[in-house]
Amino acid sequence: MASLLPTTFVYAEKADDLAKLIAFARGFGEKVNVLFIGDDESTRECINLGADCVYCFAPQDGVIAEDYAASFAEIIKEAGTNALVLLAASKRAKVIAARLGVTLKAGVVSDALSLAIENNTVIATHQVYGGLAHAKAEIRSPYAIATVGSALDVEAIQDAPNAQVVQSAFIAPAHTLKVLARKPKQGSTVDLGKAHCVVGVGRGFGKADDIALAAALAKALQGEVGCSRPIAEGEGWMEHDRYIGVSGVTLGADVYVAVGISGQIQHMVGVDRAKIIVGINKDKNAPIFNMVDYGIVGDLYKVLPALTAKLGG
Repeated sequence: MASLLPTTFVYAEKADDLAKLIAFARGFGEKVNVLFIGDDESTRECINLGADCVYCFAPQDGVIAEDYAASFAEIIKEAGTNALVLLAASKRAKVIAARLGVTLKAGVVSDALSLAIENNTVIATHQVYGGLAHAKAEIRSPYAIATVGSALDVEAIQDAPNAQVVQSAFIAPAHTLKVLARKPKQGSTVDLGKAHCVVGVGRGFGKADDIALAAALAKALQGEVGCSRPIAEGEGWMEHDRYIGVSGVTLGADVYVAVGISGQIQHMVGVDRAKIIVGINKDKNAPIFNMVDYGIVGDLYKVLPALTAKLGG
């Protein structure tokens, strides 16, 4: 039986992201405690997800989430001298992880693919060389910190008793970021990491309007549309939230359909944990055909409408 640390802390920005994170943390700590920033209503959504305790911090006007790192660190230190802190793999959570690492003098691993406890030491597997290989890192500091996303291949805990709720005081950090203004994010908001099916758009699409073909197929599959980096950052045809790859979103989908995507490693590491990968490309020698479960050699402008029609779309 794997050894457990005395305490594991978890953090995510939203209550609905905590369920799997708590279930994952159960494999590493005798106690699982939640660090959460939110009002009373949001906190109530956290208490029956399987944690032992929810440390709740009320939102402060003009204070961003990263500035709660000092408050989190005090809670973690009060719990003991040895703990694992798991955070969702969001951009904001990664900044908090870095700040906790400095405050707690702890080792930090970003985007951990798997974790294990050996001789009271956290062993984290993560990607190196832009996703070309995996490496194992030993976090030998008393406190260990990791951000996890695609590693959360677990089922949420069902019918868990309510956790204890502790209203915690905000501790202002020595140096803060001042919020000058807030602007709504342009474009749609999507969480591809939670999608069961994703249709990926690549350079094989001739113009932005043609993405409607991929959207129709995704709708027929009850899925979402993602893209390769050039589509989001080069052409600007899709939002950055839909960019899949080593510096973008990592999928855990049941099915990923890559359309007009050559299969460069920087993109494919983002779909490494998809259960089934389908490739559609008119070039029979495209690298993607070496990495898919099913491949279709053909013109996407003919293949996509045919597939959509077959699926009743």
